[in-house]
Amino acid sequence: MKIQDITSVIETLAPLGYQEAYDNAGLNVGNLNDEVESALVCLDCTEEVVDEAISIGADLIIAHHPLIFGGIKQVSSSDWLGRILIKAIKHNISIYAVHTNLDNVINGVNTKICEKIGLINTKILAPKPGMDNVGDGMIGELKQEMLLDDLLDLLKNDFKAKGIRYTEIIKEKVRKIAVCGGSGSFLLSDAIAENADVFITGDFKYHQFFDANNEIVIIDIGHYESEQYTSEVIYDLIKENFPKFAIRFSGINTNPIKYLI
Repeated sequence: MKIQDITSVIETLAPLGYQEAYDNAGLNVGNLNDEVESALVCLDCTEEVVDEAISIGADLIIAHHPLIFGGIKQVSSSDWLGRILIKAIKHNISIYAVHTNLDNVINGVNTKICEKIGLINTKILAPKPGMDNVGDGMIGELKQEMLLDDLLDLLKNDFKAKGIRYTEIIKEKVRKIAVCGGSGSFLLSDAIAENADVFITGDFKYHQFFDANNEIVIIDIGHYESEQYTSEVIYDLIKENFPKFAIRFSGINTNPIKYLI
């Protein structure tokens, strides 16, 4: 099997043309015509993940976040990016990223978040103009109203969110929930316009919390925490299309943020 066989399936769900302008989804390292025997799925491709791939004999790493975003002026072992690139190339490991193109589609990142929370009647929160079922974030409903405290407990436990930050509790019970994996503060006005009770995402800045304006509860569970189940989307898609292909989840927690609890 060639790498292109794998990436073609991924891009059927999440075409590269759906990624944001700043993004760099696609093959970051390697050759699409290279043969592939097994793959490792992760959120971030770190040096530890490359070491893991080497140890299990995986020749393809499929990550959510691209390894390369901007231009590279040098590849040196003195920095983390250079070490990853050198090690991956030395061991013939290709690296592929499926990022905002997977964020922007139905059955992608945000659908998985909705499933984990238990939302129904879901739809794209901020559709792209002129495109069907493509856009940012999602919104849906709980099957029945839930105490906000219970929702916070669910997020703490099911998303292993140790550092949840949230705004004033303006409703004791909630039902309509907006979500966005990763950094979703730019969608707050859309969540409010859709009359969501709660907006769950990551990476809100201090002053942005004021924009809740007593109209919605912002719940920031963390970037990594909100996107950690993206690996399941990728894994399930490949297993469905190639049942006998050797693919496994990375066992490395790549969250660069640590919490004192």
